[in-house]
Amino acid sequence: MTKNKTDVIQGSGNVFADLGLPNADEKQAKIRLAVTLNHIIKQGRLSQAEAAKALNVNQPKISALANYRLEGVSVERLMQFLNALGRDVEIVICKPRSRRAARIVVTAV
Repeated sequence: MTKNKTDVIQGSGNVFADLGLPNADEKQAKIRLAVTLNHIIKQGRLSQAEAAKALNVNQPKISALANYRLEGVSVERLMQFLNALGRDVEIVICKPRSRRAARIVVTAV
């Protein structure tokens, strides 16, 4: 009986970069912002129609957001949505703590 050996490689924390996709940092930032938006909408028990009204968009855009279809939506627009839902967005610029490449990180609190 032979055992299959599987190598495990630790991810970078950005699945888009791990997959070698272009604009990986931007994609990761958009997803993190969208997760936060969807959480706020769910937590506030807003219907898609109510969320659309609060964000001044149509309901299909909220449906796309809920399903993480973010093509054509900028990071800036997602941050504006957070502001419209009463959340502050802070951008912190710092020097990397090691020699690793600089990156974009979005953290929700």
